[in-house]
Amino acid sequence: MRRRGRAPGGRGGGGVSGAVLPVVRAPAPVLGTAAEPVDPADPEILQLAEDLLATMRVSPGCVGLAAPQVGVGAQVFAVDVTGHPKARTVHGAFVLCNARIVEASQWQKGREGCMSVPDLTGDVKRANRLVVAGYAPGGTEEIEITTDAFEARALQHEIDHCAGLLFLDRVAGAHAVYARKVYL
Repeated sequence: MRRRGRAPGGRGGGGVSGAVLPVVRAPAPVLGTAAEPVDPADPEILQLAEDLLATMRVSPGCVGLAAPQVGVGAQVFAVDVTGHPKARTVHGAFVLCNARIVEASQWQKGREGCMSVPDLTGDVKRANRLVVAGYAPGGTEEIEITTDAFEARALQHEIDHCAGLLFLDRVAGAHAVYARKVYL
């Protein structure tokens, strides 16, 4: 990870505890609407960061969760691919605000699922090498995260949520959508 400013730090707002929030499912309108940029220093965003992490911790197999998935139209998401067998680069649990892709390369197709689309998976082409810029909750300087493989896929998936897109919007067609067999 190349950092400029405060690290994405896994736990957001220092001492703030997170609540487990209900995850909304498609076709909820918030999932198809581009989220608004946020002020990373806003106490509500610090709380949202903690809530996203808390919700992820109790959700089996969850490696990422965006604010729109809990009904909040904000450009905030959490990622943690720790322990996932497809992960190569792992930055641990972190939250980013107002994230954007700076560099993307080495595109590959891979299977994705989503807590907001619990009964389906799909093949989605994503960059296998990625540089993302954004702000940590509470941070004032932009940071960059350089990653690859599964963590890169997870970041792109969550950035899509903040843009109002589901993985189903990225599949090549109905032939690339499958009934979920196991929720992992």
